[in-house]
Amino acid sequence: MSLPAPQEHQDALRSADLSELLGHVHTCWDNERRSLSRQLHDSLGSSLTALTMHLGLLMQKMPQEPALQDRAAHMKQLLMQIVETNRQMQLKLWNDKLEFLGVRVALGELVEQFGEQHKIVARCSLPDDELDCPRSHGIVLLHTLEEALRNITAHAKATEVDVIVDDNEDEVMLTVKDNGVGLGAPTAATLGQAGGKYGLRMARERAAYLGGTLTLAAGAEGGVVLTMILPKPVNAL
Repeated sequence: MSLPAPQEHQDALRSADLSELLGHVHTCWDNERRSLSRQLHDSLGSSLTALTMHLGLLMQKMPQEPALQDRAAHMKQLLMQIVETNRQMQLKLWNDKLEFLGVRVALGELVEQFGEQHKIVARCSLPDDELDCPRSHGIVLLHTLEEALRNITAHAKATEVDVIVDDNEDEVMLTVKDNGVGLGAPTAATLGQAGGKYGLRMARERAAYLGGTLTLAAGAEGGVVLTMILPKPVNAL
């Protein structure tokens, strides 16, 4: 058996090093986002809750003058908007459901909220029990589903989406199907190319770091099918 040429060997080592570096960057990024989300919740969130309570008590003691009551009501409305903005920022940084309720609930609620927000029929098929996989796999599954749904909203013009998660002894598989315009349309032609949509490209690299794959294919009845397969480590959990 012939040995690989020196340049090919160097290229392979460089590719492996870059993959490992990218995986490390993603892990650090995830940890930083989680930390920032917790800070927003613990510090800013607590302060906003306290302000809401103090404002409520103050409004009870205020003179019943229309001008004062209107100003106080306006202040309360602005405060509630800030509370909601803070909550949305926390969610965008890190989905706490992943930590406290598990990846199964996080995936299911993400699909449900997506359907309600975008008025799309969104179906989700999940295992009956919590997924038997490491935390790192759950994070990649959730981020990939988020990116897939973003792409469907931006490019697919779909009216129906199916999300299927299969959990077996050796691997976890995520499948996202839509009935949109498909890969052949100009607006979606670059979805499966390495230089196309960076979000899906990053998801593919994250899957590769865990030894898995991410593929995009045309659906049998139109639309696009995204499939991510993540093998389980031998000592998972």
